[in-house]
Order: sequence, then C-alpha cells, then structure tokens
Amino acid sequence: MNEIAEAFIAACRDEIEAPKPGNVHVFADGHGMTAADFLLSAEAAAPALCTPSAPVGVRILAAVESTFAAVGMNTNLGIILLCAPLAAAAETGEELHGAVRKILAGLTLADATSAFRAILRASPAGLGTTSRHDVHKDPHVTFLEAMREAAGRDRIAFQYASDFMDIFQTGLSALENARRRGWTAPWPVVSIYLTFLASFPDSHIARKFGLDAAARVQNEARDVQERYINAANPEQAFRDLLSFDRHLKVSGFNPGTSADLTVATVFADRITRILIKRRNFG
Repeated sequence: MNEIAEAFIAACRDEIEAPKPGNVHVFADGHGMTAADFLLSAEAAAPALCTPSAPVGVRILAAVESTFAAVGMNTNLGIILLCAPLAAAAETGEELHGAVRKILAGLTLADATSAFRAILRASPAGLGTTSRHDVHKDPHVTFLEAMREAAGRDRIAFQYASDFMDIFQTGLSALENARRRGWTAPWPVVSIYLTFLASFPDSHIARKFGLDAAARVQNEARDVQERYINAANPEQAFRDLLSFDRHLKVSGFNPGTSADLTVATVFADRITRILIKRRNFG
C-alpha cells in the first residue's frame, strides 16, 4: 500500500478517534453504525481511492464498491468524494491546493458517469431527484459541472465548485489554531469538526430534516464550540461534547457532512507533510 493510501487510513482513524458530537466515534456509536465499521471501510477503500494514475471517477466508484464489499452499507461516500481529488492531486508532487484546482478542472464526462454510479450505489440518506444532472440518469456534463449545479444545496458539491475552499481555508486554519495552542490528539480534530458544524448548516442534516433543523444544530454547535475554545484544557470539554452528542443522536441528527469535511482536512494536512518531506529528502 502506498503512503498516500496509508495517509488516508490514518486520517479516517484520526477522525473516528475524536469525540465528534452527533457523529460516530470511538466513544459512542450511532445511527446504526459503529466505529469499527468506519475503520474497516477506510482500510477497504484506501487502495482503490489511491490507485496511481486512476481517473477521479474510477477511484470514487471502486472505493464505494470496495466499501460495500467490506461492510455492506454506505459509511463513507462523502469522504470518498472529497478525498479522491486530493489523492489524485498528491501524485503530481505539486503544491496541494494548486494541484487540486487542476484535477477538478480536468474532470470529464467519464468521471461523472462513474461518480453517478457510485452515488446511486451508496444511496445516501435524503437522495432525491433533480431537474438537471440527476444521478439517476446518464450524465451529459463533466463531473465538475454537475457538482457546480448541486453546490447550493450540498456542501461536498460546493468543495468542487470552490476548489475545496472549506478544506484549505476553514479546516486547515482550525487545525493550525489548535496546534498553536499545544493541543494534542484528538483535540485538533475536534476543533476542525466543531468549526465546520458551527460555520454552516450541515447539508446531511438538511437533506434528511430540512434547512431549519440544520440551522438549529448549527446554532447549538456555536455555543458548544465557544465553550470548547475557551476551555483552558480541551479535556475539560469532554463531558460537554458527549452531552451534545447524546442530544443530537436522540434527535436522529447526524452531521455527516461536517465529519466528511473533517476527514478531508486531516487527509490534506497529511498529504502536505508527505509532499514537503519528498521535496526536502527526495
């Protein structure tokens, strides 16, 4: 297994080991899934996701199929959609954000065909139909164009439309801020997750329960995030995080998009460190 695949597995592990309110983690399962399901999914998806020279759409479809073969359900479609362009960009050896822009600009109709098949295979919660570029039909545009069409209602699609803006600005900034405070694992990952959850309505919640419900969760997350940031030691916030976690899970709210963005942020950080090491040591 190559080092980019290993970095993907490590990013998934980092995310699942952090107490993320409302989402699955090692401190509490939820939504019919366990932490073990996600760890097994990461191991299964990594080789396909990080296949050298493979087109992005092929990576997405193969990773989804590998996940279903391993756990029999959709645990990581959002993660795969976000991490496939990052893995492809890592192969260029160039500065990561610039490389991602090039990868996205080069997406094709074939990528859309494979990605649409993957999305249908995963059948994410709240998947409906649209008047344009519906995944239930054969695509007639590139995958980037299809994602641009969906960007207003889906935060993962928005990453494609914005050159992964949330990852490279919001997510990595939250990670760096936590590191400057001297916080060690798993707290920087919690910082990333809470930042996403407090910054915009989670589109996974919005698809299932509506935008008003997602906005309420966002407002609640802002209060939790404020208490978390102001804690002298992040461990002091552990009980508060688990209390919010129980509240969200009892309500059926799973901020899956915020969790997917968190994995992608950690993956981007790990790739960046690999690229720097390659440039420094050959």
